[in-house]
Amino acid sequence: MQQDKHPDYQPVVFRDRAAGYAFLTRSTASSDQTIEWDDGETYPVVDVEISSESHPFYTGKARTVDSEGRVARFERRYGEAGRGSG
Repeated sequence: MQQDKHPDYQPVVFRDRAAGYAFLTRSTASSDQTIEWDDGETYPVVDVEISSESHPFYTGKARTVDSEGRVARFERRYGEAGRGSG
């Protein structure tokens, strides 16, 4: 008899406590904690550090690298001598 090697794939709630955001999806993650969802069902809940609601890239609060400023600063500091013979 062959044993099933796949983990349980079940509905799970992932909760981002920092943003006060939770979403229901299917996952192999498990938890001893449960939560009652909007549909009245109880699901395992996994707390996460960051989600799309709190990640700087998705919220538009990401810092951009000032690459043009770096080039200008390099040229001011080293001028033509820093460019090499390339």
